[in-house]
Amino acid sequence: MVHLLLAIIYLSFISLGLPDALLGAAWPNMYLDLNTSISYAGIIFMIISVGTVISSLLSDRLLRTLGTGKMTAISVAATAIAIFGISISDSFLMLCLWAIPYGLGAGCVDAGLNNYVAVHYSSTHMSWLHCMWGLGATIGPYVMGYMLNGGYHWTGGYRIIGMFQVVITIVLFFTLPLWEKEASKNKESILAPLSLKEVLKISGVKELMLTFFCYCAIEQTTGLWASSYLVLHKGIDSNTAASFASMFFIGITVGRAINGFLSLKLNDTQLIRLGQIIIAIGIIALVLPLGNSISLTGFIMIGLGCAPIYPSVIHATPANFGKENSQAIIGIQMASAYVGTTLMPTVFGWIAEKLGIGILPIFISVILVLMLLLSERLNRIVKRKLL
Repeated sequence: MVHLLLAIIYLSFISLGLPDALLGAAWPNMYLDLNTSISYAGIIFMIISVGTVISSLLSDRLLRTLGTGKMTAISVAATAIAIFGISISDSFLMLCLWAIPYGLGAGCVDAGLNNYVAVHYSSTHMSWLHCMWGLGATIGPYVMGYMLNGGYHWTGGYRIIGMFQVVITIVLFFTLPLWEKEASKNKESILAPLSLKEVLKISGVKELMLTFFCYCAIEQTTGLWASSYLVLHKGIDSNTAASFASMFFIGITVGRAINGFLSLKLNDTQLIRLGQIIIAIGIIALVLPLGNSISLTGFIMIGLGCAPIYPSVIHATPANFGKENSQAIIGIQMASAYVGTTLMPTVFGWIAEKLGIGILPIFISVILVLMLLLSERLNRIVKRKLL
């Protein structure tokens, strides 16, 4: 039963990743059909991000009311409905409206399942859980690309992903007894949810939030601007740059698969430090005058370095702050993550406009140093708690 439930959790995280890259893959066709501006994709992204922040902050209350299984099933159902809604949209306003339930559903799934795995499973499974997200995020744009290259409309791609989501939703509702059985076996008690003010009073939470914010700022800024950096600063042709920029995300996914095995030997703190060191090596490779191949490798290294940090920070939360507090704290972690992924790439864009795209390695380095200082301060706080 435990293994079947774990398979359901993995399946749920695949569903979380499936629609994540659809908008970017389909937007060149969508904005023309909807007679809108190409820049308006950012508005959709912002609406989704606000929804995920809100639902992440509410996840503790929802989890204690519904339980992880019901909350996951309802949230995936909400994303399925939203995706079908997008597939029938004939205006930009409709896209904005359907982005709301999509963001709200995605945030609940992310926060709820991350906490459940952090509390009940090893760091190995946490890393592989995030591999499942990477698998979903890879399948989504592949499906959209297949439809577009085959001469079909972008709405067809959304409908196929929507059908995947419906199937996953049905599986989740049929397997709710598994969640209830595990909850009964683990004797999980329903406690009063913690308010945001109460969570922020817990020693180390602010450092944890800022550490997560910094990590997500590095990941999203690098992923968004890698190709532009290679083309505009390094003079690499756009096709080569695009392929190697995508290797950054493959590096994250493959790295998390490897991280699952490394976690058998290393603890969460060691894995986070290892990731930070590898990111630093990748940044050095970007700036060294050793040719374009080294620069290309630098982005792959940054992806590999990012791989262990996200799952390890989340997995350490119940041990560092207590299982009774972990859902509320992880919900806030997810909210700070979404703020980092939404805000910092835009901030870098403003800086690059003034100082040039070549400033990217320095920008990432500053955030990396800040993340290192914050994570080490968090380690000291946790160590004092345990003494």
